[in-house]
Amino acid sequence: MNDLGKKVIYQIYPKSFYDSNGDGVGDIPGIIKKIDYIKKLNVDMIWFNPFFVSPQKDNGYDIANYYEIDPRFGTMADFELLVKKLKEIGVGVMLDMVFNHCSTDNIWFKKALAGDEKYRKFFYLRKAKPDGSLPTNWQSKFGGPAWAKFGDTDYYYLHLYDPSQADLDWHNPEVREEVFKVINFWRSKGVKGFRFDVINVTGKDEKLVDSTDPVQEKSLYTDTPIVHQYLKEMNQATFGQDPDSVTVGEMSSTTIPNSIEYSNPNEHELSMVFTFHHLKVDYKNGEKWSKMPFDFMKLKELFTEWQEKMDKGGGWNALFWNNHDQPWALNRFGDTGKFREKSAEMLATATHLMRGTPYIYMGEEIGMIDPNYSSIRDYVDIESKNAFEELTAKGMSESEAFEIIKTKSRDNSRVPMHWNSEKNAGFSNVTPWLKPTDEERINIEKELTSGEIFNYYQKLIKLRKDEKLISDGHIKMFLKDDKQIFAYERYLEDSDEKLLVFTNFYGKDAVADLPEEYQNKEVELLLSNYDSHLESLSKQINLRPYEALAIKVK
Repeated sequence: MNDLGKKVIYQIYPKSFYDSNGDGVGDIPGIIKKIDYIKKLNVDMIWFNPFFVSPQKDNGYDIANYYEIDPRFGTMADFELLVKKLKEIGVGVMLDMVFNHCSTDNIWFKKALAGDEKYRKFFYLRKAKPDGSLPTNWQSKFGGPAWAKFGDTDYYYLHLYDPSQADLDWHNPEVREEVFKVINFWRSKGVKGFRFDVINVTGKDEKLVDSTDPVQEKSLYTDTPIVHQYLKEMNQATFGQDPDSVTVGEMSSTTIPNSIEYSNPNEHELSMVFTFHHLKVDYKNGEKWSKMPFDFMKLKELFTEWQEKMDKGGGWNALFWNNHDQPWALNRFGDTGKFREKSAEMLATATHLMRGTPYIYMGEEIGMIDPNYSSIRDYVDIESKNAFEELTAKGMSESEAFEIIKTKSRDNSRVPMHWNSEKNAGFSNVTPWLKPTDEERINIEKELTSGEIFNYYQKLIKLRKDEKLISDGHIKMFLKDDKQIFAYERYLEDSDEKLLVFTNFYGKDAVADLPEEYQNKEVELLLSNYDSHLESLSKQINLRPYEALAIKVK
């Protein structure tokens, strides 16, 4: 299985990692300058968010040229050097491939606009309805209708995201061929990893119809059967030829049966999937732009369902709390104050010891938290600004709307990396594109000299490499009704050893009665985020605030 279970992947948002040339924006030479830090992480691969040529209407997820590095991030020579330097320290490269849509600045779209018949067939071009209304009533995920006027023609083009992101028509074999060419170009540069952006919304029907409601609307273009066919074809034509390739699909509103098919090695589609159900447990009535404490029981239920069923079906999960689209997990599920270290370590334990491949988002390993901004003007993200407008238009006061943006904005995690406590957090010698806050309290220099989170992550990474129970084991949850503790067992079919993982999700002590099969057993403590000594289990388990324990039962 390509040792997927032993790998740990680190995510770098290039724009925010390190600015080498003083323009306030992170770049590829900046990443090269920090190779020594990357080496300390002991990860196997780095997923980079897009640094291809882009007008940056959606932070590089609107690609105008798939074959070139955007000059604001560097040159092709810089990229080749990065691949070489990372290879020297045993780290692979995973690139972000955005193929559901391309930028309206892309040559394909420009040629289509100029009337080139071949390229018009690359997009979903439809005429208005007889009554003059838009081709369908679909809504863009960034707000407003999902159709925009196609130049000065009678046609409209579909954009599920920003109007500058035109959806590509995957029904057209020539589109798929172009996509495969792009992947093979980067493979020829030594790239072995690929992350596919919202890949499961590529399977729209050829005949687009009105939706009856927002939930049903998603089903018209999300996770449809044809996506599996596209992925099998892509696998065969590209990365499937590399035995050591690592691929992950970002799956919007997917299901377990589909995710099993996407990621079961026998299906020859992808190595694993990113799914997001667990990161919606603080959405009030499913609405992202709301503010509520996370629903712990729902979180447990989702982890249980996804982990156990993916295991039974032979699928494979990407394990993560954070990425460039999510506010920091510490603000949502942990404690950013007194228990910042302990809750950061507990959250890491909960996901890292599950079945799958863990991802660490840059800054997570030092316990970074949401920035403390004072005005909507501090934010850059298009989605956040639109949401602020929509919330206030609905009659919400500006201060209420701002509180919601603060807790949910994608900019939260896009804040520049805190390298030290100097001006601009040591990220740049000029004002950065997005403002860091709290860098005096939380920064890499301080963490490496006197912190505990970074070292704890190192222990988790080493455990995954050393313990077959973690890399290859099955999983089953227990203490399912406990309102404070999330616990699971990892086991192998050919061994009596078990790994028990206990995590206390709250800032108060927790006690639980152990299932009988674990009582009075001799154990070996593999890991704890407190100073703990444990040689045997009694009838109960006691956990301190945000305590995490990993125990091997013999």
